[in-house]
This record gives sequence, structure tokens and C-alpha cells, in this order.
Amino acid sequence: MAQRYTVVLDQMEDWKWSDHGLELLTVQDYLARGEKPKRRKGAGRVINLCRHYQALSGGYYCSLFAEARKEIALPSMADILDLSHKSLYAFLLPELDEALSGAALDESQTAAKSLTIPVMFGQTELSVFSALGRRLFEVFRYPLMRVSAQRKGDRLRVSGLKPMGLHQVRKSERALFEASLLRFTGLPVRRKPSRNNPLYDLAILYDPKEDLPPSNPAALEAFIKAGQALRMRVELITAKAFHRIPAFDALFIRETTATHHHTFRFARKAEQEGLPVIDDAGSIVRCTNKAFLHELLHAHKIPTPRSEVLDRYRFDEAEAKRLAERLGLPIVLKIPDGSFSRGMIKAQSVSDLLVGAQKLFVHSRLLLAQEFMYTESDWRIGVLGGKPLFASQYMMSPNHWQIYHHREDGGVDEGDFRTLSVDGAPAEVVETARRAAALMGDGLYGVDLKQNQNGVFVIEVNDNPNIDYGVEDKILKGDLYAAVLKEFIRRIEATHG
Repeated sequence: MAQRYTVVLDQMEDWKWSDHGLELLTVQDYLARGEKPKRRKGAGRVINLCRHYQALSGGYYCSLFAEARKEIALPSMADILDLSHKSLYAFLLPELDEALSGAALDESQTAAKSLTIPVMFGQTELSVFSALGRRLFEVFRYPLMRVSAQRKGDRLRVSGLKPMGLHQVRKSERALFEASLLRFTGLPVRRKPSRNNPLYDLAILYDPKEDLPPSNPAALEAFIKAGQALRMRVELITAKAFHRIPAFDALFIRETTATHHHTFRFARKAEQEGLPVIDDAGSIVRCTNKAFLHELLHAHKIPTPRSEVLDRYRFDEAEAKRLAERLGLPIVLKIPDGSFSRGMIKAQSVSDLLVGAQKLFVHSRLLLAQEFMYTESDWRIGVLGGKPLFASQYMMSPNHWQIYHHREDGGVDEGDFRTLSVDGAPAEVVETARRAAALMGDGLYGVDLKQNQNGVFVIEVNDNPNIDYGVEDKILKGDLYAAVLKEFIRRIEATHG
């Protein structure tokens, strides 16, 4: 991994540590050398440790030239500009104040009139300031900063944020710098060069405790195995690894996504770092809300069951009766951001509509009401990069109208499945799925459809479709996992040359 990082300094004398395999350059040499010859695929990363970052200084031009050369600079030009004046970062101060007030300070710190806290790659010397350091580094990607805090009344409040040059690292802080640098770059095991060394590093975000994950453990292992054949190192990471995103070439989210969830923050951070990511943040926004999907599919004349969006403040008994007349009974009510058959109620009567809507409106102002269209199975067409990838049929769970039956005792019943080749699925189903997925983007989608005597209808488009070992891979087997990883490689190379 070290090959990817270039550390830029004003003077070589500022560096007091082993190089750990990093490329060290003076800012003069970096600015003069032009674009770096590619020794491996993926974007180069420039850690700008110059003494000054103000406009037209060496540090300023270092980050400016890095971005012009399609390298990822730390800090970026946006960071340099945002931290150039207090008025531009004032929005973050209340959040940092809160992190500071939540720190378990000792007596001397509590009584102090002021504090200065060094933050290095988001790490702090004292663990009580960890939350403050992490949040600061999430927003401003400066390698080295000092946070100033002043007492106002009975509380310490953040009064200023300043970038720090490498020459300002004190002897007592050198160990912190080295440890945080190694943690950020993911370095310190020195490997011998080998023609079999991985060319790419892919992070798979997952939750080992998730009840219904998008990929089961055997599927995750299959991704790791497929990566070895493609010279791609695949590493499973959890929500705690947010700070490590820049150490990878791409991010694959295999955890159920939501806009108010850490999965969305991971997607946004990966995009900010210039990494290909599936699911991208835009796909998460578009796919996780069924009300939005309804509007989008309807606007593009993609066939769906007859549906209407209900507003909490406009839904009463009279409207429930009119809805029943328009859509017919039974009617399915859905929370817009429900998943895995959760947040759905089948209303058999107007009374059921009122009771069910009242129950679901607690969670969302808007609900989706959809005509009930029973079929013995649903189609799921997987689409990757605009091309159909797999085709599965999911049967309804026994004696139930959904694929997943969430019982009152907390258990889950699941229907059977059948996986076919894409060519073996009905052409109309595959083409309708492809059209629907194209409205979402060019990521990985699972399009759910129903087929009956009246045609093919899209139920929803999932941004995080299941790829489970023994289910979706029944036909393609290992080629399914390789196809996904090859798409990541294509994106890495297309993005960074």
C-alpha cells in the first residue's frame, strides 16, 4: 500500500521518522516532477505536510497540483479554503463544543482557562478527546491540526482551528504522529515485492450481527476468494472503520442501507475520497424511499401496480373510503423506507386501512398505498452497470402473502427460491427490470417484479440486493462474484487511468 502515498514536505529535515516505505518529496520536487508514473492502478494519494497552506504558498500549490494530476490530496483544496477563515467553519463549532463537553476531563483540564489539543489524522493523544478528533477529521481532511478551546462561563468552548506544519510537531508528540500516520495509511507490515501482490484494495462494509444481511458469510468469503484470482485484496470492515476509507481503492456496501444510517455516511465519504462505491449515495437516496420510486417510475411510464401516496394530514375516514373505491380491496400500505417486507400492512377493509395507516404514520408522514397484486412468486433481476446479472424467483412464505413473514414472536419465515440464467427468465421481465434500474443509476440493483395475465409490473428497485451463497449464485457460481469485482476494477481504472 505504501506505493500509493506520497508525503510532501517543505524540508527533508522536518521528517524525524522512518519512511515506512512511503515516498518522501520536498514540495519543490513534487511541483516540478509532473504527473507521477503509475506503478499500480488506482489514485495516488498525497499527504501534504508543508509548513503553510495559505493562498499561493507551497502547501497551497501542493494540493492544487495534486488535484490537477487526479491525485487525492490531504488536505484538499476545499479543506484549505474552508479553514482559511473562521466564518467558513463556524457551522462545525457547536458540534465540536458538544464533543468537548462530553469528554471526561480530569480536574486540571476542567479548571483550565484554555486548552490546546493536537489532532493528527483524526487521532488525539488523550482518549477523552477522541470523539472531537474523529469528527474534525471527518469534515476537514488536514493531517495535522491544533484545536484551541477557551473557557466561557462554566464550559470550555472551541475557539479556533488551525492547521499545523510538520515542523511544529513537538518531541512529545512524535509517537502520536507516527502511530496515527501508520493507522491512516494502513501500513506497517513491510512486505517483500511480489508479482502476485494485489493491484487493488476493496473494502466490503458489513455488519456481522445483522439479522437479514444482503450477503451471507459464505458469499462474503466467495468475494474474498474471487478477489485473490483478480489480484484484488478484499477486506471485510465494519462501521468502526470509517477513518480507514482512504486506505482502499473502492468500497462495496454489503449492509442494509438507509439515508439516516452510517452506510450513507460511508458512501458519501468514499465519494469524497474519489473511490468507486456501490451503493453510491445517490442510489441509496433514490431506492430507499418507495414514495420517491413511485413518482419516478410513474413519470417514466414504467408499469407498476396502481399506487397512491398518502399524507398523514390529509388522510381520514372519507379519504380511506375513496381510496378503497379507486384501488379496490385489499390494499397494501407501505412505509417508504421499509425493507425485507417490514413496514407493510395488508388492509382488507376500510377499517383496516384506518388502523393500519394510523400505525404506520407514526413512522412517516407519507405512506404508499398499493393495489394488492397476489402472485405465487416475485421476480428479482439483478442489474449491474446497466446489464442484467442474475435472475431469481422468490416464492411467498408458507400461508403468507409476502416473501418474508415476520412473526409476532420475532421469528422470520422465508419462502423458497428458484434461480435461472438471465436468458432463461422471461424477456419482458428482464427488459422491464433493466429500464427501471437505469433510472436509478449504474450501480448494483435488484429489481422486484410481478408477472400475471395483465403483464409485468415493477414493485420496487433495491439498491442493496441480496447476493447470497447458494441462492443468487446458483447458475453463475464463482463467476457472479468475479463479475462484481471486475466492475469495481473497471471503475477504478476508468476513474484514475
